[in-house]
Amino acid sequence: MKKRSAIARLVLEDGSEFTGWSFGKVRSQAGEVVFSTGMTGYPQSLTDPSYRGQILVSTWPLVGNYGILADPGTGRALLDERGLPLHFESDRVQAAGFVVSEACDEPSHFACNSTLSAWLEKNNVPGIAGIDTRALTERLREHGVMRGKILVDGTKDVTFDSGDMAHPVDTVSPKEISVFPAKGFKTRPPRVVLVDCGAKANILRCLIARNVEVIRVPWNHDLSGLEFDGLFLSNGPGDPKACGKTIAAVRRQLNGSKPIFGICLGNQILALAAGADTWKLPYGHRGQNQPCVETGTKRCYITSQNHGYAVRGDTLPPDWEPWFINGNDGTIEGIRSLKSPFSAVQFHPEGCPGPRDTEFLIDRFLVQVRENATLEPDVPPRLEAGETRDGAVRRLGAKAAQEARSGV
Repeated sequence: MKKRSAIARLVLEDGSEFTGWSFGKVRSQAGEVVFSTGMTGYPQSLTDPSYRGQILVSTWPLVGNYGILADPGTGRALLDERGLPLHFESDRVQAAGFVVSEACDEPSHFACNSTLSAWLEKNNVPGIAGIDTRALTERLREHGVMRGKILVDGTKDVTFDSGDMAHPVDTVSPKEISVFPAKGFKTRPPRVVLVDCGAKANILRCLIARNVEVIRVPWNHDLSGLEFDGLFLSNGPGDPKACGKTIAAVRRQLNGSKPIFGICLGNQILALAAGADTWKLPYGHRGQNQPCVETGTKRCYITSQNHGYAVRGDTLPPDWEPWFINGNDGTIEGIRSLKSPFSAVQFHPEGCPGPRDTEFLIDRFLVQVRENATLEPDVPPRLEAGETRDGAVRRLGAKAAQEARSGV
């Protein structure tokens, strides 16, 4: 990128300093410093509510080369007819800051209408470029994630604690209930309650594309008074143990038989509700290239992830088991009940910008929802010649995903 007049420093709480140039909003900001290994997808990552309050470090050396497509006046997301972001995972930048080796000032893409720097500036988010992100990532891997601050010359200083939030989930969760109706049903359609702890927009897109009615509720809703056929627990930022009201509400649902599926933070919340424990990883899993092995098989999936906490496998109750295991460090990447249709994964099956190798897990959950609901139209997937039930779920899921992408 072109050099800026303002010199900026990234200072970590262990005393380490990295000097570069300011881009985006010229201001100082504190937050937890984490890194992502994704090669692309910076608009989706920066707008992912799970990054709320964190300073994101990109390990990929060049960022911003395909620019940003946003509202030219505000820098916020362009919205579809349902009010969902078209190209982002929320309506604004959620990360507290962005650290890159090189930020491109002259992007090239047919749909681009803004540079990365201009977009961050409109969203009041500082960036720092021109530093050795490899050395920074190695330090975070050796010592774990830590608090840090971006300090820009000529701006007001901040403390390491100034970026802390007591309850980040509460800052990104909606305050009111909203309903996204399904189409073409003579009777009530299959109904899924989405507990939104900071849900990525693509979770909603995937559910809506599969033509189920979605009721989105705040993180602290007790779920009483709602009529639904399945419960979906979303991703979100921070320590899952801070979501005591969510855990309590889910624990009550475990006494029933309605299908439950969780993603990311939802995986941790389901585990805590079942009686297991969670712990903070040294530096977490963030990026689009995390390998996950399905237990009992030799199948490994490449997944999209963004989390700093994990489930302690040795604390799972006897009627629960690990479902997926991380191929790099052996941590739990999914859990499931042995008795009831309750399951969750630590990765993102709806991964945006991908990969989508595990999107069939959403279809698997919705088959359970429809079977539980006993609603029109006929619920079980019709099998083609020689096809298994799981094969039908994958086939229909791929079709629904393709239709969603093509706008059918």
